[in-house]
Amino acid sequence: MTTIRGAYPVLITPMTQEQKIDWDGVKNNVHYFVDQGVAGIVINGSTGEFVSLSKEEKFQMVATVMEEVGGRIPVIVGTAAETTKETIEYTKQAEAHEAAGALIIPPYYMKPKENEMYHHFKEVSRVTNLPIMLYNNPFTSGVNMSTDLMLQIGKECENVRLIKESSGEIDKVRDLARKGKGDFEVFCGAEELVMESYFVGATGWISVAGNIVPKLVTDMYNHFQKGELEEAWAINDRILPLCTFLEGSGKYVQIVKRAMELTGNAGGPARFPRLGLSPEEDEKLKELLASLETVNN
Repeated sequence: MTTIRGAYPVLITPMTQEQKIDWDGVKNNVHYFVDQGVAGIVINGSTGEFVSLSKEEKFQMVATVMEEVGGRIPVIVGTAAETTKETIEYTKQAEAHEAAGALIIPPYYMKPKENEMYHHFKEVSRVTNLPIMLYNNPFTSGVNMSTDLMLQIGKECENVRLIKESSGEIDKVRDLARKGKGDFEVFCGAEELVMESYFVGATGWISVAGNIVPKLVTDMYNHFQKGELEEAWAINDRILPLCTFLEGSGKYVQIVKRAMELTGNAGGPARFPRLGLSPEEDEKLKELLASLETVNN
């Protein structure tokens, strides 16, 4: 089984001006991230606009990316859906293409109760051998999973082996890492609490900023693992304004897509109703990228 640790950029879905997926751009971006030395990548996640993609597009994304990666790095596939049946279908397709894991947020419209979330993950875990990364993000799913529920799912659902904690509650990262040790590992999902999450036991980061500064987020994790804390904190301090902009803007998808374009990669527009950056937001992004330029060189 592939070891899943480190900083994993959660990739955008590049598109043309006609809002069709730019498949050549997908392939080019994959090679860019591999060349940057990232630990792995995530596709069909929130940053990849998975709720705006058709079933056929999501399936094709998995097939295309897995072929381009060619086993060079692990790929985690977002397989979440509004129903358990659909989630199972997406997860089985990812497993058939030999993905490293499945990232699954609870059903994101119905606001399921705790027993419904438990049943959901139990059923998906029962029919796949793919490692599942449970994803707690109350801002997008509408439900904030309790620590006790996540611990129960992680202990009783055999294939739930990772948890992405994105509530911004650092005590949840701490308690999950300590109480769930041996059952699952915890990944940071809050862009502004990465070093703090590493200190309380997180073993990785599903990173939006990693699209823009993949080498920096990778170096930051590696420095921390080596005990080179001053170096890790220095990178954290440098990228924190970017992380804050991503978290607070409400336009993280558009920001990343524009940044990819500005750095010579494939981005394009987001699918409507998401609109592009305002002139002020675009200027702020350019200023942030300029401040990071010397670190990237």
